[in-house]
Amino acid sequence: MYGLVNKAIQDMVCSRFGENTWQEIKQKAGIEVDFFMTMEAYPDEITHRLVKAASAVLNLSPQEVMQAFGEYWVQYTAWEGYGELMDMSGDNLPEFLENLDNLHARVGISFPQLQPPSFECADIEEESLKLRYHSTREGLAPMVIGLIKGLGKKFHTEVDISQTQSRDAGAEHDEFLVKYKPQ
Repeated sequence: MYGLVNKAIQDMVCSRFGENTWQEIKQKAGIEVDFFMTMEAYPDEITHRLVKAASAVLNLSPQEVMQAFGEYWVQYTAWEGYGELMDMSGDNLPEFLENLDNLHARVGISFPQLQPPSFECADIEEESLKLRYHSTREGLAPMVIGLIKGLGKKFHTEVDISQTQSRDAGAEHDEFLVKYKPQ
């Protein structure tokens, strides 16, 4: 994963729990990098170690850490200069979700080693849709739940999301039922 992801984890931990907690997480994860370079690709294992260490230090499950990170990621990427790109990707939650693959294609111009997930919307109704999530990476479905919640805040939309299929349980892809209602 790119350094941008690890920097976002660091920023989330520091802003919510302080620099000392980040140093403890980094030490527990065995990470000796002083700072992550945004545009540099790092082994996925580093991110997984950070999540596992954050889980232990913060006394949260890895899924809770990933969900909190997904929600934080929406704000963080906007602060880091991707807000305009996000704004061009949709005026409401369902429109944005339908354009996620296009957004990742545009981001891929800056991040040539990007291995983005793919999202597919199905059964779109006035206040619900199914979101299919395809990724080469394991264990990121909880992050998707957080992302959808974060996007709900961005679009001032009440969101209820539940996972209806899981790769961990043998499904071909993860799938979520997203119910939404603009506030």
